[in-house]
Amino acid sequence: MAKRVCLGMSGGVDSALAAALLVEQGYDVTGVYMRNWSRDLPGFRCRWADDLADAERVAVTLGIDLEVWDCERDYKVTVVDYLVDAYARGYTPNPDVMCNQTIKFGTFAQRALDLGFDLIATGHYARVATDATGGVELRRSANEHKDQTYFLWRVPASAFKRTLFPVGHIPTKERVRAMCAERGLGIEDKPDSDGICFVGPVGLRTFLLDALERRAGDVVSWETGEVLGRHDGAFLFTVGQRRGLQLGGGPARYVVSTDVARNVVYVTDDRSCEGLFTRKQLLEDVCWIGGEAPADGTYSVRTRHTGTLRTARVTTDAAGVHVLYPEPVRTVAPGQSAVIYDGLVCLGGGLIAKEDRRPMWMGGSNG
Repeated sequence: MAKRVCLGMSGGVDSALAAALLVEQGYDVTGVYMRNWSRDLPGFRCRWADDLADAERVAVTLGIDLEVWDCERDYKVTVVDYLVDAYARGYTPNPDVMCNQTIKFGTFAQRALDLGFDLIATGHYARVATDATGGVELRRSANEHKDQTYFLWRVPASAFKRTLFPVGHIPTKERVRAMCAERGLGIEDKPDSDGICFVGPVGLRTFLLDALERRAGDVVSWETGEVLGRHDGAFLFTVGQRRGLQLGGGPARYVVSTDVARNVVYVTDDRSCEGLFTRKQLLEDVCWIGGEAPADGTYSVRTRHTGTLRTARVTTDAAGVHVLYPEPVRTVAPGQSAVIYDGLVCLGGGLIAKEDRRPMWMGGSNG
C-alpha cells in the first residue's frame, strides 16, 4: 500500500511541483491549504482566496484531494502577535522562522500525523538526510540562492524524520518552473511571494502603525547628538535601514541603533561608521536541531536569507552562544536569526541579542 503523504500547498509554484513529484513517485497524496491569514488591511485585499484557487486547480489537474485547514487562530497568536511584540520591544523579528516552528511543523504536522498520514511534505528548498549514526540531518538545498534552511532552524530533528522536501534537490527556480510547465500545472508563471505574507503591499510600516500606537520622537546623529528630524515611533526602524527616514535632502543616512524606551532613532551618514559593523554576536533563544550544542569550533554562519555564509568561531557558555568573526561584518538587527552550518548541515541557530551600545556623544565607543 502506498504511503499517505499530507502536503502543504500554498498555491505557489514550489508546492505545486512538490505535489506532482510525489504523485509520480507513487505516494498517496492529499493536499492541504493552510488558511493562516485572511484579514484585509487598509488598501490591501488579502490574496488567500486567490492562492487557494490556484492550489485547487493544481489538485484537480493531478487528481488529488485538497483540504482547507483553518490555522488562523494559532497563526495570529504565535506569528502575528510575536512580530508585533518584538517590534514594540525594539527587535526585528523574522516571522517565517516562527511560522515554520509553530504552524507548518507544529499545528499542520501534528494534525496530519494524528489523522494517520505516514509523512508530511512541503515545497521548502531544503533536504533531509541520514547521518552516520542513523540520525536525521537538515541539509541546504541544491539551489543555494533559494535555500530555506535559514527559516527552519527552530524545527527539531524529530519533525524531519517524517518530512519530505520534493524540490530540495532541484538546482534552480527556473528548472522548477519549467518542470511545472512540462506537467501542465498552469502555475509556472506565478511570481514568487515576497516579504511578509500578511502585510502584503501596504508595507510593514502601515501594518505596525495599525497595530501599535504612533509615538513621535527624534532622529538623532550617532556621532554628535544633533536632532536631524522626527519619526512616528522608534519601533518602525531597524538597524542598517536607509530608506524611509524622511530627513529631506542631504547625504544618505543609515540607522545605527534604536532606543524604543526613549523613542530615539540614531543615524549616521558615514557608510564606514564602526557602529554599522561588528566582529561578535551574542545569540539568545538558541535551538539546536539535533538537540545538543555542537562542540566549540569554526563553522559557517548566515545572518540573512540568501546572505553570505561567513566563517566564524562559535562557542557556548552560560550567557548563550557567541559568534566571533575574523573580520568586521555588517551589524545585524537584534531579533534576526543567525543560523549555523557545518558544511551542508544546518545545526541550528539563535536570535541576535540587543547590544547595550551608547552613541559616541554620550561617551560610548563607535563599534
